[in-house]
Amino acid sequence: MLSMFSGRKLVIATMHGKEKVIAPLLEQALGVTCIVPESFNTDLLGTFTGEKEREEDPLATARKKCLLAMEATGCDMGIANEGSFGPHPSLYFIGADDELVIFIDQKNNLEIIAREISTETNFSYKEIAQEKELMEFAGQVMFPSHGLILRKSRQEQTDIVKGITDMPTLLDTYQTMAAKYPMVGVETDMRAMYNPTRMKVIEIATKKLIEKIQTACPACQMPGFSITDAKTGLPCDLCGSPTRSVLAYIYQCTHCGFSEEKHYPHNKQTEDPMYCDHCNP
Repeated sequence: MLSMFSGRKLVIATMHGKEKVIAPLLEQALGVTCIVPESFNTDLLGTFTGEKEREEDPLATARKKCLLAMEATGCDMGIANEGSFGPHPSLYFIGADDELVIFIDQKNNLEIIAREISTETNFSYKEIAQEKELMEFAGQVMFPSHGLILRKSRQEQTDIVKGITDMPTLLDTYQTMAAKYPMVGVETDMRAMYNPTRMKVIEIATKKLIEKIQTACPACQMPGFSITDAKTGLPCDLCGSPTRSVLAYIYQCTHCGFSEEKHYPHNKQTEDPMYCDHCNP
């Protein structure tokens, strides 16, 4: 199955150094040769600092990014990543890094997607009026191993200095801005090459993607047979009532559409009564 990729070129749609974690994984797992397009400006599709708003959702943006890189290099196979930052979708008061990775193989009519949502992120912004506050913020977000951005304010897209990774530059930039504005915005630089924590999440998402690519469909033997949905209803061990715990995962092929239900994915056929709405309302 993986022989369909071996020896081919694969373009990584990035200008922010993501190939450092993505390329070694793909080259080892798929036997491809990874390349990065020259003068490829992914900022045209959106920036974290708001100079260019992302016009489409993360998946559509990642897909467009991938296709543009493939067109620019003449590759028929590519990968792209798109990250989003904000409240966790279920742990609402905790920040999260939501990384989406898409793999496209036009030769074999394949599109495979993986996603990793992690609470491991230093994503943060604060408006400060004193150098002491700047130092406190820098210490909390792992500066200087993680880059910082100083700006006039989050609401304005002027006077922004990105990619600050050393203390002299941070202090000089802050003093220049503090002389002009009563408050200065400081935020984490979420571009991958300035954020090792984010890079680790991208690596995890890429490993998930590879696992999907390496899983063949039982019907057509094409890559990408993976979980697309979950069915709840694992019965309570005490009363037998359906609980909210997962009873089965639905697997589906991205190529031929074949689907299969696999029961008891966690190797247990009943659930503890503490998770039962009937026994433990």
